[in-house]
Amino acid sequence: MVWKPHVTVAAIIERDQRFLVVEEETTDGIKLNQPAGHLEEGEDLLTAARREVFEETAWRFEPEHLVGIQLWRRNPESPSFLRVCFSGSCHSHEPEVPLDTGIIAAHWLTRDELMSDPKRLRSPLVALCVDEYLAGARYPLSLIQSLLDLNHG
Repeated sequence: MVWKPHVTVAAIIERDQRFLVVEEETTDGIKLNQPAGHLEEGEDLLTAARREVFEETAWRFEPEHLVGIQLWRRNPESPSFLRVCFSGSCHSHEPEVPLDTGIIAAHWLTRDELMSDPKRLRSPLVALCVDEYLAGARYPLSLIQSLLDLNHG
């Protein structure tokens, strides 16, 4: 069997010292997470980040920087995730758009509010990415290259 990590994207969006997060239903109960989700076939990472933020929050997101790339697994029996985290800004909100299945609500929380109950975080990547962002992690988007559907014949 070939091992394949799940490729996901996430977004750090800060406004007035508050971060856009989603409250979502999981198999472990209701958790808080950055807007995040799986890369879909034929999609590049930046498009995936824009799509996931919109589907989960109804905000239009524009990635501006890469914050980090994490490889994470909860335990040896769990799947592995390769998570690419971007930071950027939202430029419009469409509150009439229904949110993705499993998303209860989107919230703007301070770091202290977000970290007040670490058990409510979807994974340790939520805190890690916020703290990396606050520490100044900002890498150019030019590090990300998409070479989809190129004919090298």
